[in-house]
Amino acid sequence: MSQKNAKIEIISKSAEQTGKIACFIGSKLREGDVLALSGELGSGKTCFTGGLGRGLGVSDKYQITSPTFTLINEYPARCKLYHFDVYRLNGYSEFEDLGYEEYFCGKGIVVIEWAEKIVQVLPENTIFIQFEYLDENKRRIVIKGHEKRLKELAIDTKMEVS
Repeated sequence: MSQKNAKIEIISKSAEQTGKIACFIGSKLREGDVLALSGELGSGKTCFTGGLGRGLGVSDKYQITSPTFTLINEYPARCKLYHFDVYRLNGYSEFEDLGYEEYFCGKGIVVIEWAEKIVQVLPENTIFIQFEYLDENKRRIVIKGHEKRLKELAIDTKMEVS
């Protein structure tokens, strides 16, 4: 049975607001969720990931940074957070060499920056998040995925699923 896809569109007016939105979403994530982040440099992907981590319960003693050179950072939380940055990869075949399947099937949450480079290997239930730079502080954040799952992530907020 195929699921209906939907989207949530949010305009964030600051990095702080982006972090708060992500923190809320992070509090709703569950084991097995895969989030694919896309957007130009400086559009908010790492800031958003930091908020997700805080929502998952990653301690403030951990600075959540982009793993551009290590490719993956792992953070302890109520569910482990696996943070990939595939900016330096030339394509999904290089990602396959990292043994990504074990992360996708594991007991954690996977967040991938520059996910458009590996879209061919992302699971069917992936939540796609696109960041668009509007001005120095403002960003458009578009979240796409299965309608039922997006409604779960949007509960108790002003986010509307369409």
